[in-house]
Amino acid sequence: MEPSFFERVYRVVTHIPRGRVASYGQIAALLGQPRAARTVGWALSSLTPQQAAEVPWQRVINHAGRISISRVDLSAEVQRSLLEEEGVRFDETGHVDWRRFRWAGLEWYEIEELWGEGGTTGEEENVERKTPNA
Repeated sequence: MEPSFFERVYRVVTHIPRGRVASYGQIAALLGQPRAARTVGWALSSLTPQQAAEVPWQRVINHAGRISISRVDLSAEVQRSLLEEEGVRFDETGHVDWRRFRWAGLEWYEIEELWGEGGTTGEEENVERKTPNA
């Protein structure tokens, strides 16, 4: 069975390394749906507490390089704190420097491997995950 769009978002986001960020639109484009940035945001907003402990949701920000999450339990302050703990820096206006911190993404064949046997490449064990309350 093909994974849902939300599950595909979670699988891709799991590959964003510590100290890097991606935009909602970048994740959508990697999934072949370049106009689905809002849906990526909805997917991340729908994470259960257990999923939020496994998916590094904090590493996805808006295209302007700013935090735009709107959940009470996954607040902008929590997201910024988690990113700063990973070494991501914000300027005085709250922007992240894309040239310095943007994740390069995955190659097409790596994306296809995500939907293969078991849906993983085995690399996600190397990605440190943070819980919203950590």
